[in-house]
Amino acid sequence: MKPNDCIFFQIAKTHQAAMKFLSERMAPYGLTVVQSMVLAFLCDADGVTSAELGTRTQLDSATLTGIIDRLESAGYLLRGKHPSDRRAVLVRLTDEGADTAKKVRAEILKANRDFFAAAGIDDEGVFRKALAGIRERL
Repeated sequence: MKPNDCIFFQIAKTHQAAMKFLSERMAPYGLTVVQSMVLAFLCDADGVTSAELGTRTQLDSATLTGIIDRLESAGYLLRGKHPSDRRAVLVRLTDEGADTAKKVRAEILKANRDFFAAAGIDDEGVFRKALAGIRERL
């Protein structure tokens, strides 16, 4: 079998290229791709429970806990008690975290546009719909 004949190989290599593309954009912030996405998601909805953040980021609890730990150690996040649910943990951006999250969010949006342009994809909607369809069906 040739590499071009295997869709799974093609998807894996495309994923690697896409992550490298975004990773290079996040390097100046000292953040991994996933860490930057968590900050960007919090930029849009700060002060959510870790469970809500897990749903939004589609990360499992163990993975998200490690990311929250690292972002908290870096001074970007704070964990707090939920006012009405003592089992829930609220995740909030610090002032530094909010500032970084805004910058990272803007950079991710720019990277999205640059990625589509570099890949020669003219219709983002069709591409996004195809990816969503694959995830939903599998």
